[in-house]
Amino acid sequence: MSDELQKALAGVRADIDRIDGDLLKLLNERARCAQRVGEIKAEFGDAGFIYRPEREAQVLRRLQEVNPGPLLNENITFFFREVMSACLSLEQPLGIAFLGPLGTFSESAATKHFGHAARLLPQSSIDDVFREVESGHAHYAVVPVENSTEGAVGRTMDLLLSTPLKICGEVVLRIHQNLLSRETDFAQITKVYSHAQSLAQCHEWLNRMLPHAQRISVGSNAQAAQKASEEPGTAAIAGEAAAARYDLPKLVENIEDEPNNTTRFLVLGRYDAGVSGRDKTSLIMSAPNRTGALHELLLPLSTAGVSMSRLESRPARNALWEYVFYVDIEGHREDAAVKAALEQLAARAAYLKILGSYPVAVY
Repeated sequence: MSDELQKALAGVRADIDRIDGDLLKLLNERARCAQRVGEIKAEFGDAGFIYRPEREAQVLRRLQEVNPGPLLNENITFFFREVMSACLSLEQPLGIAFLGPLGTFSESAATKHFGHAARLLPQSSIDDVFREVESGHAHYAVVPVENSTEGAVGRTMDLLLSTPLKICGEVVLRIHQNLLSRETDFAQITKVYSHAQSLAQCHEWLNRMLPHAQRISVGSNAQAAQKASEEPGTAAIAGEAAAARYDLPKLVENIEDEPNNTTRFLVLGRYDAGVSGRDKTSLIMSAPNRTGALHELLLPLSTAGVSMSRLESRPARNALWEYVFYVDIEGHREDAAVKAALEQLAARAAYLKILGSYPVAVY
């Protein structure tokens, strides 16, 4: 390295060292402020709610609005989520239940939303994820609810009908599927393990590239990666986290059939979120079994000027050929227009359950 180059780099590196020192002081100053927030909440009997989804969303949106670059907004969001996660952990690390084992997309969603300082609690089924929070063993649950390619996650939808938990957030995760295997020759791969939805998301790619391999559905992509790491002649379809956890080479990356393959996850807790300024409200309702009943149910939304972003029907669990409707609307239940529409819905619906109001995902 030339003397001129070393001299030029030395100046920039000195600036970086100075800025890092300033950042360290500011981060610790922020942490002390977070501790003070916890102390104030404790003084007023509000210590049980150390995590405020609406406040976090407001902070992240403001930072994105004033971000001058060159860092992208998604980089800013990632960094400050980790800062907030570390600050929250000074009060109490949040316990987050999700569908395990470690290495699943659900783990990636939980980490994306709560940061690496959260205490991850993998569960063997979506039912167990709900129960872990309902019993008080975890603070929050992160569960998949719909995929842009394969649609709704039925078990999550069914459990939302009966759970006392509230939706207090959402996570949108871009899903990249990879073919993982210790084999280097496709001809040697006789079995491909993955979750049923992931197999479906890569259906056409498998038809082209591994038409003779047996496709075996397992409980999670991480479980698939574990099996492929132990069995010769096998492969798994899974994400980056599973590849790293089980030390499996990625033979081919991004094999999903749809390039914009995305999964939406819900964050569930024992209370919903306050108003953040850009919110959703989710609900379940049923209509009397008569002509025009659904139209009558939806009319209050239109009248109040409330936009509906999702409408999906599911069979009711207690009656043959009866259905309930899952609805997402824009706005918080405390917004005047939404409140008026919900009051009208309650008067018309045979059944109405408000699942929660929560900030629209920030990413």
